[in-house]
Amino acid sequence: MAEYIPEYVGTVTKYVFVESPSMTAGELALRAYEASEGVLIKETCFGLQVTGEPESVDRLIEEIRAFDPTHIFVKDRGFPPGDPRRCRANLGGARPGYLGHEREFRILRYISRGLEELDRREEGEVEPAPPARGKRPLLDIKRLQELIDTEES
Repeated sequence: MAEYIPEYVGTVTKYVFVESPSMTAGELALRAYEASEGVLIKETCFGLQVTGEPESVDRLIEEIRAFDPTHIFVKDRGFPPGDPRRCRANLGGARPGYLGHEREFRILRYISRGLEELDRREEGEVEPAPPARGKRPLLDIKRLQELIDTEES
């Protein structure tokens, strides 16, 4: 294998997922472009891919998460864009990692609901206890035999 020489030395790439009833990935991208200042932004089906110097990326993400903090999520990308060790253009086949994003994206609505619930609670308020489950009576052996006899006849 050839030696890997990174193209974007000193940069980080993060994924920004948006699962919001009030904002689409396109709207988030427009707001991100307005505040980007040298950060590379790519709009994706799930949100954004943001690449740049760590401080610039963190500042941009902080700014765009403020629009809808319980519905915008951030994840580090393991490999930089175009990395020949991982890039589908070089390796062929399906896009690596997409199925993971798809799975994660499906559970974001539940995380959002939990975050919204935490915001609704008063500080110091105790989480309500789940309702107690009633114990179901065990099936009596005589009743079981009756059911078996009924089925056989």
